[in-house]
Amino acid sequence: MKFKKILIAKLFFLLVSYQSVFNISRANAAEEIKIIYSIFSRTIEVNSLKKFAEQGDSTKKLRRIIRATGSPDEEFRSVLNKNFEVPITIASKLVYSEIGNIFLTRLSSIVHPSRADDERTGMLALRASVVQGIKIGGGKINLINFFEGYPTKTVILDVNALSKVMNKVESISELLDFFTNSPLEKIKTN
Repeated sequence: MKFKKILIAKLFFLLVSYQSVFNISRANAAEEIKIIYSIFSRTIEVNSLKKFAEQGDSTKKLRRIIRATGSPDEEFRSVLNKNFEVPITIASKLVYSEIGNIFLTRLSSIVHPSRADDERTGMLALRASVVQGIKIGGGKINLINFFEGYPTKTVILDVNALSKVMNKVESISELLDFFTNSPLEKIKTN
């Protein structure tokens, strides 16, 4: 039993010191979003998106992307700044619940790390991003906080996969209402 405790302590020390010994940098937040549509792709920095959301200033690259959506600037900004107030304990329960797993699995085909080979990796990144985004937002989450909490440098946003989901849903507001209100009420009562 004593040998087992010593082994666990050594493994823990090895894992903690591994990063500093081998000078491996750790991604703390997403720095860029790579938007993929068919064979085309555009990359946008999270900081420029944040600056646009807060101040309305946009880069040429962001301006082109906004124009491609066909949405007015104010509408785009309001989507980026839309806050959802969710206590971190409830969010944690939700992302680990059965419905949370289903939602994250489907969402991981739309938003995922750049080198993710499987759904599980995307799901884990989404879980981390939700919890970290709520922490960053002080109990609230919006798209900017979500991306700031994403645990990899580059986030892939697959527009083709998003279009497939949007074709199945009547409206995005119904989807947001369902996933933010219905499961939360059930989790709060349990």
